[in-house]
Amino acid sequence: MIRRDPHKVAKVEGRRRGIYWLPNAFTTAALFAGFFAIVQAMNGRFEVAAAAIFIAGILDGLDGRIARWTRTQSAFGAEYDSLSDMVSFGVAPALVVYVWALKDFSQLAEVGSKSQWVVARLGWIAAFIYCACAALRLARFNTQLDIADKRYFTGLPSPAAAALVASLVWAFSLYQVEGGDVMWLAWFVTVFAGFSMVSNFRFYSGKDINLRKAVSFRVIVGTAIGCGLLSLVADTLAELLLAVSVAYALSGYVMAMVSALRRPRPALPVADADTAGDVPAVPGGEPPQAPKL
Repeated sequence: MIRRDPHKVAKVEGRRRGIYWLPNAFTTAALFAGFFAIVQAMNGRFEVAAAAIFIAGILDGLDGRIARWTRTQSAFGAEYDSLSDMVSFGVAPALVVYVWALKDFSQLAEVGSKSQWVVARLGWIAAFIYCACAALRLARFNTQLDIADKRYFTGLPSPAAAALVASLVWAFSLYQVEGGDVMWLAWFVTVFAGFSMVSNFRFYSGKDINLRKAVSFRVIVGTAIGCGLLSLVADTLAELLLAVSVAYALSGYVMAMVSALRRPRPALPVADADTAGDVPAVPGGEPPQAPKL
């Protein structure tokens, strides 16, 4: 009797089964949105490029839910989604912010000194740091998918990091602010978003929210107050997205500080006042005597 190789059988069955077109169509649309953002940034249309990154984020959130609703999850879809996220939330934001502001660091090389030569390359260094950290973030997420706590993300999610960078570009471009005027701010935000993705800080995922479950009155009041505060600091959609992105990007650090302050300190042993000066006794005998000189 000839035994068939199980790996070859699984490979043949995978080829026969094919792929599910509905969730992968949304993934392809998200990939196109990221590619479209790069093209628009090269043409100088930074507002459109930033909006395309947000559209990619919406489509990325829909493809997984559609796959679960229609029971069409597959290993191919998971891998395809990761590649799409790398383009839409890794490469696209890095290139958009580079073309908008970070490329202006190259103008500092005209002085000719070695220090200015290094500063002139800080732009593409920051963009590469963000792109590399996004790749590392996605790789870590895929390897820890089965063991991670579903309530929290380890490190800033790549869509949230892309939203932070894209909303910065969108908000300043809306008010006709040139990227070269705020290139240091753009550099700091890009590097901060990159390192936050590979950090060990926890960010709330919201996956345990149940809309059918009753909540306390304080949650409703807090939500209303939060919406009111956002309306005070944001007059446009770009400003609203920037405020929400900054708040979420800082939430992981705030949670870490709060948990560190709440962590109980180890209690120090307190010596008894009556026995503090006594000499410890030797078990089964008399206390040790001081040596005679």
